[in-house]
Amino acid sequence: MTVPGTEPVAEVSLREYGPAVSVPLGAEAGQALAASGILHSAAPDPHRSGHWLLRAGSRVGAVRMPEGPVVRITPKTPVSRLFFLLGFSLDPARAWRDSQEGTVDIGTCDDIVPALAHAVERQIDGALRQGVLQGYREVEESASVVRGRLREAEQLRRHFGRTPRVEIAYDAYTADTAENRILRAAAERLLRLPDVPGPVRRRLAHQRVRLADTLPLIRGQELPVWRPSRLNSRYRPALRLAEAVLRGTSPEHRPAGAEPLAMDGFLLDMNKLFEDFVTVALREALKEHGLTARLQDPHPLDVAGLVGIRPDLVVRTEDGRIPLAVVDAKYKIEKADGLLNADLYQALAYATVLGLREAHLVYASGRRPVRFHEIRGTTTGRNSRGVRIYQHSLDLSREPEELLTTFREIAGQLASGRREVA
Repeated sequence: MTVPGTEPVAEVSLREYGPAVSVPLGAEAGQALAASGILHSAAPDPHRSGHWLLRAGSRVGAVRMPEGPVVRITPKTPVSRLFFLLGFSLDPARAWRDSQEGTVDIGTCDDIVPALAHAVERQIDGALRQGVLQGYREVEESASVVRGRLREAEQLRRHFGRTPRVEIAYDAYTADTAENRILRAAAERLLRLPDVPGPVRRRLAHQRVRLADTLPLIRGQELPVWRPSRLNSRYRPALRLAEAVLRGTSPEHRPAGAEPLAMDGFLLDMNKLFEDFVTVALREALKEHGLTARLQDPHPLDVAGLVGIRPDLVVRTEDGRIPLAVVDAKYKIEKADGLLNADLYQALAYATVLGLREAHLVYASGRRPVRFHEIRGTTTGRNSRGVRIYQHSLDLSREPEELLTTFREIAGQLASGRREVA
């Protein structure tokens, strides 16, 4: 017997890192959500039978659960700004952004999935405006006539002593290229997502028809590899965004004793997006000072090399030999007292291992733009300065150019460490 008010819902709306919401869900759908890793937490509501307490974490977007509801997670950051972060992370040279302000063309959409679908369709349309890109691809097949070169070993192994078809290999000039496969796969994936507006859906279907000579990708396989060239330069903006779609869709969960079950959707991990944006923006700003930056630079923490560290970004001299500073991005809100002790300990470990005088933490928001802590016990002489850990705070609601100006200021501070080393 179903208790009134506990009928499973068709849609669930949550907010990024918002409070937990009690939602009527069937046991199977609730368990699938709990196992998927999509949410910060999902557990039966101890106070309401047939309800689950759902709390979103850093993942935002929408996903359709198999035999369950559509789960929508709204980001704290405005959608237009979120797409600026995504666009800059993918291509800091602004190769595929549509305005001088650096924002992606998301039309009038104010939700992630509709905005994404609109942006991807516009990029694919721009890529195909001069026609579908064709290229050479090596083909191996059995044929009744010789074309290209004879595959002697395969011919003897498969057909020795008979008069069979011929095993050949040749280069075919075709539209079935890695670039076109990726664009077609992105269009098809978006067509399966919830919330794609009708007009955008029709335009995506049209783009899929234009790419009909391309073989579809098999779900779960690695994306085909493409390499930038003069010939595919007009495709690059669309390809970067299409790859982001394909890597951010169809999360999988594995209930106990079952095979992975794919879910159609698109989810952005704001932790990863913020980290990518900070490190790419700083890397670009540091170029103005003649410095290089290594992202996710691995180092051993202990002498035996049993414990490793991987700072988000290590600033180095132009030749890459001498480290000058270390940076870690933190997509979290600074506490009321401004102190996040675990982050300070981590930054100190990075500075110690690399032999640096300073480390930098960059937060998504905070009470003050910048502050620093001088660490006790790290001073090497009476007049020497010890290790300093700087905390920088970004306001992601600011205009793109203001954000990039902030990174140029941080880069200038990072570059000042070069003078101390010299």
